[in-house]
Amino acid sequence: MLHIPPALRHRKFLLLWLGLLVSITGSQMQIWALFWHIRELTPHPIALGGIGAARILPVILFSLLGGAVADTLDRRHVLYLTQSTAALVAVALGFFTRSGAITIWHIYGLTMVQAVALAFDLPARQALVPNLVPPRDLPNAFSLTSIAFQTGAIIGPALSGLVIASYGLETVYFFNALTYLAVILAVAALGKVPQRIVSDVRHGVSLKAIREGIAFIRSRPIILSSMLLDFIATFFASANTLMPIVARDVLHVGVVEYGWLSAAQSVGAVVMALVISQVRELRRQGMLLMSAVVLFGLATVAFGLATRYAVAWIALALTGAADSLSMIIRNTIRQLQTPDHLRGRMTSINQIFFRGGPQLGEIEAGLVAQAFGAPVAIVTGGIGCLLGVLWIARRWPQLLRYNGDEPILAGAGG
Repeated sequence: MLHIPPALRHRKFLLLWLGLLVSITGSQMQIWALFWHIRELTPHPIALGGIGAARILPVILFSLLGGAVADTLDRRHVLYLTQSTAALVAVALGFFTRSGAITIWHIYGLTMVQAVALAFDLPARQALVPNLVPPRDLPNAFSLTSIAFQTGAIIGPALSGLVIASYGLETVYFFNALTYLAVILAVAALGKVPQRIVSDVRHGVSLKAIREGIAFIRSRPIILSSMLLDFIATFFASANTLMPIVARDVLHVGVVEYGWLSAAQSVGAVVMALVISQVRELRRQGMLLMSAVVLFGLATVAFGLATRYAVAWIALALTGAADSLSMIIRNTIRQLQTPDHLRGRMTSINQIFFRGGPQLGEIEAGLVAQAFGAPVAIVTGGIGCLLGVLWIARRWPQLLRYNGDEPILAGAGG
């Protein structure tokens, strides 16, 4: 029998969750519209890989600073600024597109500005969640966050294809700008949220604070190995930017079908997240995590080999389900094993891994696709993901043995 997920019984988390659900839908509409937009401007796969470079450079440059900011300043205030900046970027994309003056370089430049905002946004947002729910409800909260993200990632791409076909690309960008208001209003409604700021970072952001976050990660093999696993899997098996090429040149479908194909991963992810939201406790989490990444790699290979639309869609849905399970377990491990005053910095370091993996992977996929074709790039990426899992399992066997009922690190309660 279905029950109300426990995390949704906490009013402040519910407000943030609803805001994210709306905002993520708009963001996903924009992401897939950008891929299609670039494919319309140029047929070269390497141009799609360039969007990965535009996203990862700001993460590398600003992520550690963003984590220190999240542990030093009020996380709600950080979210006000980052969400407002992202909304302005969407408006600019809409105006450039409507004027007919937009080029690939406009898209790259504005994407970089938005990526700077996100480098500060994610550490503050993820570190805020444990301040809104008690530790026992944290796995459920991250499961629901995954549901919000993946639901938006189903509706967003599907709407994106329909809106592009009916009203044009600029309408997608303007709509996305409006959806950022949902998070801004939700954060305003939260009121004051307790947040622990220890004395050595209370005076402000510093290199000492950043070094403390790095030293913490290096001292926790469970956290470090889970980050590396995420990076390796997404670096090799990230093929999202090649989706327009697969849709148009391999499966021979149009923009509406492209939108539904882009939503397939999120359909699988939502199904998995719904299942997890009904499970009160997850055990053998390390084995589940490794198995999920293996499935992710195998399904990626299947997608790369697919020549029929239905087969490709199912393979992508399986990658989404596997990634959802992996993400829920990874986030639970990291947040529970990290003290509150370090959560922003831990998340910022993690951001380099989990954003860096797919964005650098998009560059790698674009280069391989340019030389050998999109299917080869996707299949070899899936194989690389499987080899990476084997290396992580041998290098950090304690991750494979992680059960989930190990003692929570002292001070980690929200």
